[in-house]
Amino acid sequence: MNIVINDEAIALPVPLTLEGLLLQLSRHQPGTALAVNQHIVPRERWADWLLQEGDELVIFQAIAGG
Repeated sequence: MNIVINDEAIALPVPLTLEGLLLQLSRHQPGTALAVNQHIVPRERWADWLLQEGDELVIFQAIAGG
């Protein structure tokens, strides 16, 4: 299955949930946010959101500032 993460094409051997993908990438940490196909996905949906062929993800770290 092929997806795009932060403008980089990635091939996954099996479909994953968002949570599974973030764990695999070591990116499941406080402050992480993500969008799938330009729609923000709430953290409480990550465990059951199954990625689909061609999905485009943006993973980013929320940063506090002032």
